[in-house]
Amino acid sequence: MEMSNGYFQLICKKDGSYLKLFPAAEDGEAIDVSELTNYLMQKNILYDLTALNNAIRGLEEVTIFKLNDTPANRERECCKVTISPDKMQAVARFFAPAEGGELMTKEEFLNDLAQMKIVEGIREDSIDSFFRKRTYCTDIIVAEGKEPRHGTDARIEYYFNVDLKVKPTVKDDGSVDFFHLNTINHCDKGDMLAKLIPEDAGEYGINVLGEKIKPRDVHRAYLKFGKNIKLGDNSLEIYSEVNGHVTLVEGKVFVSNVFEVENVDNNTGNVDYEGSIQVNGNICENFTVKAKGDVEIRGVVEGAYVEAGGDIIIARGMNGMGKGTLKAGGNIVSKFLENVKSVMAGGYITTESILHSTVMARSEVTVSGRRGFITGGKVCAGNTITVKTLGSSMGADTIVEVGSDPSIKMRLQELQTSGMEINKILRSIQPIIDASNQKIAKGIKLEPEQLKYALSLMKLRDAKNEQLRAETKEMFDIENELGLMAAGQIIVTGEVYPGTKICIGDISTVVKSQSHYCRYIKEAGDIKMVGM
Repeated sequence: MEMSNGYFQLICKKDGSYLKLFPAAEDGEAIDVSELTNYLMQKNILYDLTALNNAIRGLEEVTIFKLNDTPANRERECCKVTISPDKMQAVARFFAPAEGGELMTKEEFLNDLAQMKIVEGIREDSIDSFFRKRTYCTDIIVAEGKEPRHGTDARIEYYFNVDLKVKPTVKDDGSVDFFHLNTINHCDKGDMLAKLIPEDAGEYGINVLGEKIKPRDVHRAYLKFGKNIKLGDNSLEIYSEVNGHVTLVEGKVFVSNVFEVENVDNNTGNVDYEGSIQVNGNICENFTVKAKGDVEIRGVVEGAYVEAGGDIIIARGMNGMGKGTLKAGGNIVSKFLENVKSVMAGGYITTESILHSTVMARSEVTVSGRRGFITGGKVCAGNTITVKTLGSSMGADTIVEVGSDPSIKMRLQELQTSGMEINKILRSIQPIIDASNQKIAKGIKLEPEQLKYALSLMKLRDAKNEQLRAETKEMFDIENELGLMAAGQIIVTGEVYPGTKICIGDISTVVKSQSHYCRYIKEAGDIKMVGM
């Protein structure tokens, strides 16, 4: 026996109206009482709901049930067509004609669909199947739309390393090799540097009402590049025109012969270069060196300002004289950092010693080698600080902090200050707006200048509210990010001295006694010292 749903048929006799109730076969659905009662209401046929419910409950064989003493009309076969909320599917549910009633034709049914504006994706096979073998009170998919084919975003493939994370090698004697660092992408004339894979826009879909459905928007991409680079014949590739090195800065490809100087001093003045800079000697006090790529200094940096879009490498270290600054979008590698006002890296920082300096890295700070100490100042890292000797037996104030990106915390402070300023402005202008609205509500006509002033304040209020909403969302996102980053650690491979302040996320503690070979982590809302 095939599966079929239970259904009903109206019987019209001289002594009244009857229903012929057919039970479900196999795993079919039983007669839906609400569907049956809706049918009877539409036909204006009276019935006893309680008796009808009792007749349907537990129906196991064909049963004749009397509705009332009034003969009903011989109803034709009919159907109900439902369009899904997304308009991607039309479902028909047919109802049997009264005994002796007329049957619906396929042409009539198709006309009904057309009147409902169902014109696309008509399922002729399903419709023909019903009219060959009628199945009542059963959902039949009679039309289906076509989903859109979503495309893909454009992308750029780079044929050089865009994420250099090479760290200096520690020699057998414990010293760090700062000279042999593979941190430059060399390229030759004619080398392909990048290739654009264009976006695929996708294809429109269509619903059963014939309405087009747009695929989701895709992102375009463009090859952005500087000098010494040429575009290929198909405009989808870029090639180097010179022998040099290639860097990627904020999505733009640069190729340059390294700008090379012996020293940055009175003979050169300040240096600002689009590519990378190599200083074979020293950078003297008060001079500024800026590069969109990397900066490599083979001598010493004094109290100077050095900024790079990529990495900063200082072979012999930096004595900042209390005012020097290093700022890198990538990593910073230096022999030592002493009395530096500010060291900021978008990646990691590696050095052999840090003395009385303020140091901040987005990922990690590693202080290794024979000396390997952090003494005085403040050192912050997003994830990990690894150091041989932490603090000083002389009691120099030393602070180490992990578990949050320092640049993100600075941005959070900026947003908090901005929020207070915006709220101050809103509190000052709202009474004036309210007073103007009250006058207008009372029918008092404002002078043109007063009206213009009130409108300008309303515009300012709306702009400030929008700014506040955007900055509040950014603050929420930053706070969530800080929460996720709060699992940093501080690793001490040698000694840690009393008086050193340890901060992990929003928790801090001061070291009370000297320890060695330990690790500081955040656990159960507190900072704990554990073994290596």
